Parts: sequence; structure tokens; C-alpha cells
Amino acid sequence: MATKDDLAQVVLFQLDQTSRKAKQYSQKAFDEKGLDITIDQWVLLKIIEAGDRLSQRELAENALRDPAAITRTLDVLERKELVERVSIAGNRRKYEIQLSSKGEAFVQDNMELVRNHRRQSLMGFTVQEIKTLKSMLSRVYRNMS
Repeated sequence: MATKDDLAQVVLFQLDQTSRKAKQYSQKAFDEKGLDITIDQWVLLKIIEAGDRLSQRELAENALRDPAAITRTLDVLERKELVERVSIAGNRRKYEIQLSSKGEAFVQDNMELVRNHRRQSLMGFTVQEIKTLKSMLSRVYRNMS
């Protein structure tokens, strides 16, 4: 049976713990600022902002999330008037997702907070260490794909 100390040495466990800590850190700051948004919702907003009218399926693929979970999250973001589902001509079943003007403003207004979190997370790392870390994480990702 693995002990807690053994688990702490498993790289995938460390990655998971680090990811959870990063989400907790950011969520706390979002809550303190009264943003009324979750980290998962923020990630979708950023993917939508970066994309060019993505379908819900493409959004799910880009976010590495279940399509049903994406639908639920989009419902919430639509109620908050941050995103819009735009009908695709000739297809009554598919929609393209885009930020509303309120959503665009929301992302822009809160990017500095997110940038600060990114800087905080990498404090003390050299540029080369960051490049190496990104490369190693990409390799782990590819190995698991």
C-alpha cells in the first residue's frame, strides 16, 4: 500500500496537486474580487476569446472537457450574459459560441489579475527553467495522449 510520502514522489500526483492548488489560489482571488465566476468558466471564456466562433464540440475539445459539462457551463455563462450562442445558417442543431460585448469587457477587465497569478506561479524561475518546464509538461501530455 502506498503511503502519503510515496504519493508525493509520483509526478502525476504532483501535477494534479499543483493544478488543484493553482485553481484554489485563483478562485480565492476571483471570489475576493466578487467576480461571480469559476476558474472553469474563466478558462472557457479565454478559449472562446482566442477562438473564432467555435462550436460547442470544438470548445469541449479545446477545453478537454465533456460536451455535457460544456453545455451546462455555457448555460451559466449565457445567463450571466457573457457568451452568446449564434445559430449556424442551414444547421438548426449547431451553434457557434462567441463572447458578448459584456463578456469581452469582463475578460479584458480581469486579465491583469490573471497575469499576476501567472507571474506569481513562476516567481523565482529563470526564463530557461520556464522553457524547460513547458517542454517537459508537453512531453508528459503527449505521452498520455
